[in-house]
Order: sequence, then structure tokens, then C-alpha cells
Amino acid sequence: MSDVSIRDIVAGRVLSALESKALMHSIAAGDVPPAQIAAILTTLSIRGIDVDHLDGFSAALLELAVPVDLGGGELIDVCGTGGDGKSSFNISTTVAFVLAGAGYRVAKHGNVAVSSLCGSSNVLQELGIALSADLQHLKRSLDKNRVCFIHAPLFHPALKRVAPIRQELGLRTVFNALGPLVNPAPVTFRYTGVYDFQLQRLYSYLLRRRDQKFAVVHTHDGYDEISLTSPARVVSHCGTWEVCSHDVGSDRLTAESLASPSTTKESAQLVARILKGQGSASQMSVVCANAAVALWCYEGATKPLSHYVAVANESIISGSAYRVLEGCREV
Repeated sequence: MSDVSIRDIVAGRVLSALESKALMHSIAAGDVPPAQIAAILTTLSIRGIDVDHLDGFSAALLELAVPVDLGGGELIDVCGTGGDGKSSFNISTTVAFVLAGAGYRVAKHGNVAVSSLCGSSNVLQELGIALSADLQHLKRSLDKNRVCFIHAPLFHPALKRVAPIRQELGLRTVFNALGPLVNPAPVTFRYTGVYDFQLQRLYSYLLRRRDQKFAVVHTHDGYDEISLTSPARVVSHCGTWEVCSHDVGSDRLTAESLASPSTTKESAQLVARILKGQGSASQMSVVCANAAVALWCYEGATKPLSHYVAVANESIISGSAYRVLEGCREV
């Protein structure tokens, strides 16, 4: 193990970024027994994490990741931490198709479900989209469809030892917080939903420290996305705003209207219906709201938010977003 002992962590010692980085390398190398990994994850979940934990852990995972060279050009990632306990449908996955349908290039990072009913990778596989570590496959998808999907386990072999422990714990851990930070593709803009305001602050500190373009969102009633069920705070490299349902031309939504179906098959069917323009008004509104805020911040908030709501709607209404899905099935 690193110079930090499990006793130090349980006793409340706050790790520096370098110590956090060394600890993650030790975990990845197999130097930390599973029981101690579980103890570390549980302790940090109870006590909370700070920006140096995020910095060190994510830096280590990026060093250990399989590199993804997609040939240059700007790329957007749209990814949530999960762990909000809201069991909403796969909003960020749907948004990825909408952004690609609007002409933007997306490299979406994702994983199977850990603390949710159905993760991004679960629904993509159910939709008939192959998850591959082959760079040529990813490049073909990006070139043809303007989107490719980075399935985290294929690019983070260091996490193989941690995955079953996370599954057994079944609770939100620091790895939820790390997911959106460790996309191995060279993304130039991150649209990230987080599960609380504290993590939103940590993300903004870290991403500014790294001089990255970003937007981090959290809704006041707990969603790790703009849910339109209450106002949401958007913290970006170009400003901070409160966004309400009326800002995107929507009524205020209910939690029930955003609920995830009970099976992976039904979740995939729902994503396909929304991309065809056949989702409910609430489902369409929340997808377009998140796509719009992502593009608004990506382009520096130089045009009204309503402009990007229209762009997102057009991606769906024109059939472009669904054609992206069909193209991804064929790669």
C-alpha cells in the first residue's frame, strides 16, 4: 500500500492530492486487500471527499487508463455521477444522441449500473450498440454518427478489482464522483450532473484548476441533472446561473414523470421513443433542457438559452437524433 494506512483514513486523516494518487495506484496494483478497499470506500462515503481526493484519484486513473486517440477535433462528454437516488430514466444517454443529431461531436463516457436501476452502458447494449475498445470502431462511429461511447471497464483495467466491491456495497462511493472526470478520450468540454451541491463546488474548483471548459449541474431537490422539478444551479467556466423550467419553455415537472422503467429493455425502448419524438411532454422537455444547457455553456453563453432549446428540439423533430441511434447500431 502507499504511505497512507487504512487506520489513517478511518481516523479521519485528510489525504493530499499526491497521497490520494498514490493510494489509487496501490489499489490498482492489487496491494490493498478487498476488505480494506471496502472500508476505505465506506469511510469516504460517510465522511465525504474533498478536491484533493478527486484530483489525486482521477489523475491516477487517467494515468492507468487505455489511451483513446480519436484523431483531434473538439469533443463533448455528457455524463452524470449517478448516486442521486432518484431513479430517473437515462437522460444523459439520450442527450448524447440529441447533441450528435444537432451536429456536435460527442465522446460519452459511461458504465453499467452500480447504484441505479439501469446504467448508460446497459441501455446502449439493449439498444443494439456494440461497446468496443477498438479505436477504429470508435473513430468510425464518431466520423459517421458524430458520437462514440467509451465503456469505462474496457478502458480502465485498474478498476477491475474495485467493480465487484462496489456492486456488493451497493451504495454511492467516491467512484460515482470520479466517473465523469476520467473519460480517457480527449474531451474539450464536460457537461456533468452531480448528486449534491458540495460535489458541484469541488468539480468547479478542480476543473478550473485544470483550465478545462465545463458545466456542472445539480437540481435543488437532489437530481444529478437538470430535472425541471425545481430550480437547478449551473456552474460553468463561463458563469453561474439558476435555471428554472420556464427558462426552457417548460412547465414544472414531477418526479413521477421522469421515473425510470423497471427493466433495461423498457429503458432502452423509452430512449428510442424519445429520440423518435414519441416521448411524453415531460420526457422531451427534460432531455431538450439538458441538451440546451450543455450547448449554451459549450458555446460560451453568447446566445439566448432559448436558441439552444430550439436546436435540441430540431434534432429530435427532424429525425436526426434517431438516425444517429440507427447509425450507431450499424458500426
